[in-house]
Amino acid sequence: MNKLLKNNTFLIFLAMILGMVAGVIVPNVMVSVKFIGDIFLRLIQMSVVILVMGSVIEAVGSLKRKEIGALGGKAFIGFACTTIVAGTVGIIGANIVKPGSGIQFTGDLATDITGSDQTLTEIITNFFPNNIVASISEGNTIQVIVFALLAGLAVSYLSEVNGNSKVLEGVKAINQVLLTIIKMVMKIAPLGIFSLLGWAIGNYGLAVILPLAKFLGTFAVCAFLILAVFITLTAAYVKVSPIRLTKKLTHMGVVAFTTTSSAVTLPTKMDDSENKIGISKRVSRLVNPLGMSLNSDGLALYLALACLTVAQFFGVEMSLQQQFVVVIMSTLATLGTVVVPGGGLVALAIVLPTIGLPIEGVALLSGIDWFSGMFRTTLNVIDDVLVALIVAKQEGEFDREIFDKD
Repeated sequence: MNKLLKNNTFLIFLAMILGMVAGVIVPNVMVSVKFIGDIFLRLIQMSVVILVMGSVIEAVGSLKRKEIGALGGKAFIGFACTTIVAGTVGIIGANIVKPGSGIQFTGDLATDITGSDQTLTEIITNFFPNNIVASISEGNTIQVIVFALLAGLAVSYLSEVNGNSKVLEGVKAINQVLLTIIKMVMKIAPLGIFSLLGWAIGNYGLAVILPLAKFLGTFAVCAFLILAVFITLTAAYVKVSPIRLTKKLTHMGVVAFTTTSSAVTLPTKMDDSENKIGISKRVSRLVNPLGMSLNSDGLALYLALACLTVAQFFGVEMSLQQQFVVVIMSTLATLGTVVVPGGGLVALAIVLPTIGLPIEGVALLSGIDWFSGMFRTTLNVIDDVLVALIVAKQEGEFDREIFDKD
C-alpha cells in the first residue's frame, strides 16, 4: 500500500475518481474550489512555451546541419500518417454507430464560437513571428517553434564553424532548470486534478453527458482501437513488449486524460520518453514539442466523428466523396491548433462551415467538450511519443537498457 501511495500515476488516477465522485455529491463545493486546479495548470503552463523553445533549440543545435532535415522529415511523415489514419477511423466509427441519430437535445443551439475567416496563405504567413517576445507572451507555439528551429540552426552552424558550444550549454542548463521546476509542481498534480475533475462534473453535471453518451462512447472506443494498433505496430517495429510499452506510456496518458491539455502534459511526456522509454534527448526534444503543435491525432478523430454526428443530427446525407473531404479537412485543421482545453470547439467551428454543415453543431457538442478533450489529448500525447520512438529506433538512438528497467 505504501508503494502505491508513492506512485504518482496511481495518486492522479485516484484523484480523478474521487474528484468525479465529489462533483456528484457536493457540486457547489467542487465548483468553488476550481481555483486550485487553475493554479496547478498555471504553474505548469508558465514555463511550457520557454521549455518548447529551449528544447527545440537544444535538439536542433545538437545536430549537424545535414542531419536536421532527415530527422524532421521522418517526424513529419509519422505525424501525417497517424493523423490521416485517426481521421479515417473517425469516419468509419461514425458510419457504423451513427452517434448523431436519435439524439434528444433540448439545449440552445446558439453559439458564440466562430471559426477563422483567414485564407490558407494568411494561415501559413501567421506561422512566422514578427516579434518573438509577443509570440512567447501570447503562447503561440507554432511561431515559437519556427523561431526555435532557426535559432537551433544558428547554434548548430556556430558550433560547426567556430567549435563554440557555450550557447548550447546555456540553453541546456535553462532547460534543466525548467524541467526541475515542473517536476516540483507535478508533486501537487493529484490535488489539482481532483479539483479540476470535481469542477467538471459539478459544473456540467452527468445530465449533460447522457444525450451524447453514444458519441463519447464511440469516441472512446475509436481512440482505444487506434492506440492498441499503433502501440502494437510500434512495439513490433522496435522489438519490445507491447505490454511493457503500454505500462511505460501510462503515466503520461493519465496526466493527459485528466488535464485535457497537451501543453501541460509536454514536460511529463518528455521526461518519460527519455527516462522510462529510452528515447534519446536529441530525438525527444525535437519530436515531442513539434508533435504537440503539429500532430493532433485525437483532434482529427474528434473532428471527423463530430462532423458526421452533426450531419446525422441535422439529417444531412453525406456522400463518400464528402466524407473524404471531412478526413482531409480534419487533418489540415489540426495544424497549429490551440493546445489547451477548448481548442477542439474552435477547430470544429472552422471545419463545419467548410463542408457545408451548420455551425450550430458546435453548441450541440460544447457541453461535453471537456470530456471529449480527455480522449483527444490522450491520443495526441501517446501517438507523439510513438512517432518519437520509431524515429529514435531508425536513428539508432533508442536505449533498450532504459526501456527494460522497471
